[in-house]
Amino acid sequence: MSRPQTEGVSIAIGAKLPHTGTVDPTSIPARARAMEVAGFDSLWVSDHVVMPLTIGSYYPFASDGKAPWTGDIPYIETVVTLAAAAAATEHVGLGSAVLVLPQRNPVLLAKQVASLDALSNGRISLGIGAGWLQEEFAALDSPFEERGRRMEEWIALLRDLWTGTPPARDGIYPLADGLVQLPVPPHPVPLLVGGHTKAAFRRAGSLGDGWLAQQAVPAVDVDHLATEVEAVRANAVKVQRDPADLRFVLRLVESTGAEAAVAALLPDLEAIGFSEVIIDTALDADPAPVLDTLRSATR
Repeated sequence: MSRPQTEGVSIAIGAKLPHTGTVDPTSIPARARAMEVAGFDSLWVSDHVVMPLTIGSYYPFASDGKAPWTGDIPYIETVVTLAAAAAATEHVGLGSAVLVLPQRNPVLLAKQVASLDALSNGRISLGIGAGWLQEEFAALDSPFEERGRRMEEWIALLRDLWTGTPPARDGIYPLADGLVQLPVPPHPVPLLVGGHTKAAFRRAGSLGDGWLAQQAVPAVDVDHLATEVEAVRANAVKVQRDPADLRFVLRLVESTGAEAAVAALLPDLEAIGFSEVIIDTALDADPAPVLDTLRSATR
């Protein structure tokens, strides 16, 4: 597939904020601040609450379906990490890539995210996914088989709760009449649906505010990503939504030390519709040179 080439791109550059593995938890605020000062447009965190030591579930982001890690990796919790980053920064965007929505209590999550958005002066984006780790669902007493239905209902619940006065509703998680939940987020919190299934494309286009994709840098297939972007847009059209209103973000894993390869991809990624990429950075590296390499491909 041929695409028009430009001398530069205007795609936003985000980064995963180190909060997993061997990271010192007390370093997270300073690291967030350093990445903001370096010039990153956004900082993102991933999500796991509990994992089995040996992961048996099918991992959808590997060709062999096997997760490339064991479960004994520390994760500083997603919402807590975002709160620490919000307190240490002033203007950089903050988000989850992605939070497993069906595992969370939607009323509590709505309160947490509204509070985060207020604390950060409207800088939160919520990447959300249906999840894949069955063992985690079981440990959290959340039915794995219902995750799709819960995902869709929770999206509506979050938006109702963020009005401050949600209407009464039936469903898997009913709400009584006359409830109030404050504060109201200072800006509409974007819900970016993650996943590479037909269901994910449908939810991203018909229910979400956009799509949050994931690819490993060595395996990026721009043409295939283009067909997936179009699938999301087509699902928006089906429900009479304007696909131009959707936001497309790509998380690039296995990107540590691969800044030159990422920079080379940016023009094509923007050409097919992505407005932002998220990269990984080395924990002990100065983030500024990494960003300089990527900015060399932008105008």
